[in-house]
Amino acid sequence: MKTVLIPFVIIATSFFFFPFYFTFLPTVNTKMMMAALGLAILLVKLGRNGHGWISKDFFLLSLYATGVSFASLLAMTWNNTIDGAYLGYIVTMWVWVGAAYCVVNFIKGVHGRVSVELVCFYMIAVGALQCILAMSMERYAPLKAFVDSFLYGHGFMGKFEGRLYGIGCALDVAGGRFAVLLIMIAFLLPRMFEKENYKQYVIPLLAAFCIIAVIGNMIGRTASVGMVMALLYLAYVLFIPNRIMSEDKRKVLSRWVIGFVTVAVLVSVFLYNWDAGWHKFFRFGFEGFFSLVEKGRWEVTSNEMLVNGMVFPDTFKTWVIGDGYMGSMAEDPYYTGELWYGFYMGTDAGYSRFLFYFGIIGMGAFLLFMFNVCRVCMSRSIHYKYMFLAMLMLNLVIWVKVSTDIFLAFAPFLCLDVEEDEPEYENGLLRV
Repeated sequence: MKTVLIPFVIIATSFFFFPFYFTFLPTVNTKMMMAALGLAILLVKLGRNGHGWISKDFFLLSLYATGVSFASLLAMTWNNTIDGAYLGYIVTMWVWVGAAYCVVNFIKGVHGRVSVELVCFYMIAVGALQCILAMSMERYAPLKAFVDSFLYGHGFMGKFEGRLYGIGCALDVAGGRFAVLLIMIAFLLPRMFEKENYKQYVIPLLAAFCIIAVIGNMIGRTASVGMVMALLYLAYVLFIPNRIMSEDKRKVLSRWVIGFVTVAVLVSVFLYNWDAGWHKFFRFGFEGFFSLVEKGRWEVTSNEMLVNGMVFPDTFKTWVIGDGYMGSMAEDPYYTGELWYGFYMGTDAGYSRFLFYFGIIGMGAFLLFMFNVCRVCMSRSIHYKYMFLAMLMLNLVIWVKVSTDIFLAFAPFLCLDVEEDEPEYENGLLRV
């Protein structure tokens, strides 16, 4: 029964981590469906147990998310705009957590328990399978036609011609989520060596790392940020004396890592030279690395666009409260200023967009929210607290390039204390 149900949980995790719209239901995405199921599960538990628990941490995080929404409202009111990009962020947070709560309950239902490691395993499995699916769709037209028959829309949640994409998995948004998964793998590997049957964990994790690092970069090059961070952490663990692993275990893991990376490089070189399709995607996914080798300098088309888009406010008012615009100004019938291609001020850089939208007040509220999300996750897992810190650092780096956040990657771990029902969390809960 568990063997039958595990694929079901993987699909549910994908619906949460890579949401998309069905062609027959273009107004409700899979994340919303999962959140509705999560609410139903919560109501059933309330009815069965006669009481419920609201985490004090979750309540406080909701207040911080409300601060982001309030900053958006303040910017819109002060500037008299209709761009509510972050007006409903508190609702967005609740929906992500609701969908994550559903996934966490599914995992516990199948395995009888839930933990940080189990959640990571499912998310990593989904990431690797999305990469395999994306490349398979590119190579096998009937599969692509089948997926396109039910996948609605275009962009990061839909189709994108000329680029690899999975199901709800495309562009820089997918790249950021792949980056998170690569960091998770790097922190899981040393812990797996504490298990007697460590090989059954280490081999799939290293295989997933290679798949996501290679194909994930072809889907969204933001994945390279997580790849570099993950490799730096593994280099620290494996080659610098530390308390994370003993000397003997470090030697064994280093051989495994070097072996898998070597095989991945050799296979990549073969595919790059043997197949025109792979050649094209390798040139795109690792454009900066090719430029560094061939020209002696790092050149990436999107990075050049980023440099040109690194613009900042030139008035005190905009620095403080922003101009109230983040998306396309053409959508505002009352806007009479200059129209830029794409986003406001013609920039897609995350920090610039935040400042122009709701200034230091809004960006500060957003940073405060993310810092506290990380703090809560760190406080609930002694063994993986630095993994959550690395995820926060990743988010801060990603914001240099795009304005998307990776709160969804933290969301399942916010549900774990409720699901584990451990006594040590009794004092941190409010009964209702």
